[in-house]
Amino acid sequence: MYAVGRLEPRIPSLGIEKEFAQATGRAETVNLTDRQALHAVLSDAQSRYLARHLCYVLVIQGIDSYILRPRDPSDYDLLVDAIGPSPQASDLHVVVGLRGPIAPPDICNGLMLPLVAFDQIYAFDTDSLVARLPKPEDLDEESFRSASRELFDRVMQITDNAGSSDEHRALNYCSVRYAQIYTNTAHAFASGRSLTAIETRPSRLNGSRSIQDVVFSYTDRSTDVTEKYFVRVDVTEEFPFLVTKLSPYYDR
Repeated sequence: MYAVGRLEPRIPSLGIEKEFAQATGRAETVNLTDRQALHAVLSDAQSRYLARHLCYVLVIQGIDSYILRPRDPSDYDLLVDAIGPSPQASDLHVVVGLRGPIAPPDICNGLMLPLVAFDQIYAFDTDSLVARLPKPEDLDEESFRSASRELFDRVMQITDNAGSSDEHRALNYCSVRYAQIYTNTAHAFASGRSLTAIETRPSRLNGSRSIQDVVFSYTDRSTDVTEKYFVRVDVTEEFPFLVTKLSPYYDR
């Protein structure tokens, strides 16, 4: 799985809720919001054990999609760091891991979702992602950042992108790890072309490995001529990687 969503901590049972309330009462939480108080308790050495008893849900496009568990027990620290003390509406998390069976109802207060044993979690917000992209010298700052944000938003809004299929894993990987797709889209907008489609399809190079072609279509607003570019991604294993850099794509 290679998914992009929003991580939310949940209290799984009444017993954990009461235990958490006692730990909160012992902590210094004056002038803190509820979320800041939760993070303060989880960050405190004496109540750190509670991090192992919370339920961590990855929400994708407003839908509860996965329950996360670290493959290494020491990685509960990654979950605590990822949820942060002051979440914003634009906060996102990239989760890389292995999808397992549906969780039994006693794990997360009756919430029956696929369990994911994760290896990595990246926390970021849309503004910081866009700001870190290297700007081409021939484009002005505002145009490039606006184009990049629009492309990222388009990827995030693709229907049923839960990051578990080969197609969506490849696309999500490109959206957070390959800056050239943003540069190419900004150049297209600057030359009067629209981004008319984003498609992912099995590559002709598929054999013993699963390789996906992520194809971006740009249509000239005046002539209606469409140009396509693609990037090839290997998604055979847990961690995707780039096979071919962005280049023109020709239908056959």
